[in-house]
Amino acid sequence: MSPINRIPKIPEDEVSPIVAELIEIIHLQMEEIQLLRDEIARLKNQKPKPNIKPSRLEGNDRSNKVKKKVRKKRTKKSKTQKMEIHETIPIHPDSIPSGSKFKGYQEFIVQDLIIGNWNTCYRRGRWQKPSGDYVVGQLPEDISGSHFGSTIRAFILYQYYGCHVTQPLIKEQLHEMGASISTGQINNIIINDKDRFHDEKDQLLSTGLKISGYINVDDTGARHDGKNGYCTHIGNEYFAWFKSTDSKSRINFLSLLRCEHTDFVLNEQALAYMKEQKLPGYQLLKLMSHTGKIIKTEKQWFNFLKRFKITGARHKRIATEGALIGSITHHGFNPGLAIISDDAGQFKVFLHALCWVHAERSIATLIGFNDHQKELLENIKTDIWNYYNDLKEYRLKPDESQKETLEEQFNEIFTRKTGFASLDKALKRIYQNKSELLLVLDRPDISLHNNLSEGDIREYVKKRKISGSTRSNLGKRCRDTFTSLKKTCRKLDISFWSFLKDRIECRNNYPPLAEIVKTQMTCPRA
Repeated sequence: MSPINRIPKIPEDEVSPIVAELIEIIHLQMEEIQLLRDEIARLKNQKPKPNIKPSRLEGNDRSNKVKKKVRKKRTKKSKTQKMEIHETIPIHPDSIPSGSKFKGYQEFIVQDLIIGNWNTCYRRGRWQKPSGDYVVGQLPEDISGSHFGSTIRAFILYQYYGCHVTQPLIKEQLHEMGASISTGQINNIIINDKDRFHDEKDQLLSTGLKISGYINVDDTGARHDGKNGYCTHIGNEYFAWFKSTDSKSRINFLSLLRCEHTDFVLNEQALAYMKEQKLPGYQLLKLMSHTGKIIKTEKQWFNFLKRFKITGARHKRIATEGALIGSITHHGFNPGLAIISDDAGQFKVFLHALCWVHAERSIATLIGFNDHQKELLENIKTDIWNYYNDLKEYRLKPDESQKETLEEQFNEIFTRKTGFASLDKALKRIYQNKSELLLVLDRPDISLHNNLSEGDIREYVKKRKISGSTRSNLGKRCRDTFTSLKKTCRKLDISFWSFLKDRIECRNNYPPLAEIVKTQMTCPRA
């Protein structure tokens, strides 16, 4: 404690009742000050004053000793039962006494890696035909004119995209292993000639949107070429898909949901959305006269709007969002697909559900300034999480008779008037999102939170922190593609290393990931 906060020692004979009461008040004020300091530190993401417990070394009181938890014994499983053995070396004793009987082998398995360079010279036979032309021996398919084999290419991709190792460190690794490769060659392996991977990534989204019951969505910052941008994640337990763009608007999100399509469609769903968003009636009538019209490109669409004098920024935005929704539904979008988000406005389309964890944060960030307010906050938090546990149980065992009870409990919690203005405002805001928070009552298959998307997008954030922003469009596209493929492989219990080797060597032992996703969604894992 600093000298300013230290209370001077007062002799007992000089401590009058008033002095004793003042000392008690000072102690209480010092505790309040420390609590406020700790709260300020928490809001600044700093560490509060540590709560140092008294040492248990002083004294021999056995009651102060912490009882050790008794761990349950676990049956050990064989770690080598399914291990592939590449080489078997029999070893016999140096001297065997006469009369000994052979009783088989006692196995001792050693795991190791073969790390080092391996250079191959293909001597391509060249023959001259009678016509004067030459016939030359063809290289293996996985070489495809590259002077670097499949293993070193897969290693570079795995280190860069799978382990977040930077290009200079990859170069250093390979040089120390004896490989002769330049920074430019490493960069070419990372971003060039990846059309097959891009196509496989694009198939993931179109397949996922057609057969999924719900998707989790989120976005994060993604600088590109020195400018601010955003990366959007779409996925669920079976696949993950990332796309970096310049915007995170609703138009951008709807454009992503179109997958490979680029058209704009005026159908019933498009016009219904425009009406709901209160597009002026005279403009809506003009568009209704062209119901069923399909406009192929973005340029043609904006020329179409200009011809009908729909030029205001808000009106163009509503009309464009509606036409994008028309395109999405026109191309077979699953109308029962639920979109789960953290309440970001751009994701509030179609059948939308909210994350309970994000909803509760508006209450978790509140600060009680007296004991009564602190007690109110704790009681509300307890009631909310108890209610959340009830919803989790409902998801596991849906019961129609419980729906009305759960709705009544929701109303009781979030319509309370506590007298704590900030808390009442937060409760009211959550209550306004009732339909999106209680969608689970009608759709128990959906998740109650958006943690899956939050976890998936950390993969992109880690890469961004290590390698910074992208510079070329190819680099940006490859980062999206391989992040999508890696996270999807993890969800499907596929080794990302084996997947890269399989694709580079053209073995095709793994079917397209979209087909695996479709199979596992229709026949879920036990």
